[in-house]
Amino acid sequence: MIPEIDVRKLTAKKISEGALAFTFAADADLLDIPFVGFEGETEAELTYRIFEDDSVEVTGRIAFVLKGACSRCLSEARARFTGDVEGVFFPGESDGENYGYAGGKIDLTELMRDSVMFALPARLLCDACTQWENE
Repeated sequence: MIPEIDVRKLTAKKISEGALAFTFAADADLLDIPFVGFEGETEAELTYRIFEDDSVEVTGRIAFVLKGACSRCLSEARARFTGDVEGVFFPGESDGENYGYAGGKIDLTELMRDSVMFALPARLLCDACTQWENE
């Protein structure tokens, strides 16, 4: 489950920085590689920083495993991928370019979805095809 950041509560306690570590199920609809799926949960390790204007910067890393048919030879393939997480949340509604939050709480779902999408490879290759491509 993806946690929320309660900006109001943290600000009231005079906490402006913190860390989160959690796992979540990535949305299978993000994958457009045929015969490939997520294996297990996506891991996230994030840090956040609350600024005086109530904007919140969230950074970190995600990691997930893809498993399925090799995009080249259709053999069984499995690989671990990592990606960066970078987002700034502003009070108010999201506008397509900026993440927003309302009610003093930040829902990280959209940022996690975007981070997984940007970390996805164009294809999944088995070990033999990866080695062949790197030669």
